[in-house]
Amino acid sequence: MKKIICITVLVFITSSFTVSKKIEALITKEVKSVFSVETFQKQHISILNDIRKELPQKLTEFNFFKVYNNQKLLGYYYYGQAYGKADYFDFIVIFDNNLIVSKVKVLVYREDHGGEVGSKRWLNQFSGKSKADNLIYQKDIAAISGATISAKSMTNEINKLLKTVQILHQKQLL
Repeated sequence: MKKIICITVLVFITSSFTVSKKIEALITKEVKSVFSVETFQKQHISILNDIRKELPQKLTEFNFFKVYNNQKLLGYYYYGQAYGKADYFDFIVIFDNNLIVSKVKVLVYREDHGGEVGSKRWLNQFSGKSKADNLIYQKDIAAISGATISAKSMTNEINKLLKTVQILHQKQLL
């Protein structure tokens, strides 16, 4: 009985830190589209725990990757979650090899209201932003009526990511 419980707990813990096949397929589609490639390889970015602790954005071996094609660095991508009014939503940020945001896309939005945060037009505001940018909601990033919480949350998450990328670049990890 103890063995079954241990295995069940281990499976639960392992599966809770991985990306579902559906999300992975959406990420693959976006990465291929942004970099105009048929295939790519991803490599987890290793970060020592002492550096990881000083980063504003939590990075794991499942959410931040270098993207290669034929051993050539194309860029990076980050898979994250932001909070809406009552639930989290999943998004991806794709950077070029100069750490400039190429694309931001909401992959899964789980609420009835606020889905406008996933509109291409609104998300395009993040394209071209870099590690040097500090985005201010309602100044640099337009507000969305009916999606205020999601839009603020997304802006905050992208800001944390840009600051994280800046720190990693300064430490020559990117």
